[in-house]
Amino acid sequence: MNERRREGAAVERAAAAHLQAAGLRPLAANVGFRGGELDIVMLDTRAGARTVVFVEVRHRRTAAFGGGAASVDAGKRRRLVLAAQQFLMRQPGLRELPCRFDVVEASGDAASPTLRWIEDAFRADD
Repeated sequence: MNERRREGAAVERAAAAHLQAAGLRPLAANVGFRGGELDIVMLDTRAGARTVVFVEVRHRRTAAFGGGAASVDAGKRRRLVLAAQQFLMRQPGLRELPCRFDVVEASGDAASPTLRWIEDAFRADD
C-alpha cells in the first residue's frame, strides 16, 4: 500500500470513529461498485428514525485549493448516488429507509486530522 492510500485509510478510520462517537452505527466501508465507491455507510438512529447515511471522506493537507467538500463536484455526486443505489439494491432491509449524503472534511496531518462533518451535504437530485 502506498503512502497516499495509507493516509486515506487513516483519515477514513478517524472519520468513522468520529461518526460512531456521535451516535451513528457502521454498516459498511470502502464498498466498490462499477463506477464508484462508498467510503463509509452508516445508520443514523439519533432522532428516533432510521436513516442510511452515505459518507464521502475528503482529506486535504491544506485549504489552498478549497476544502474537501468543495471537491465533491457534480460528477462525484452522480457517482456516489449511483453507488448508493447499487448498495441499496443489495441490502433489501435498508431499501425503504430514508437516505442522506454527508461529507467529512479532513484537514492537516492524516494521523490526527481535524474533522468537519457536513450532514446532508447534498441530495440525490442535486
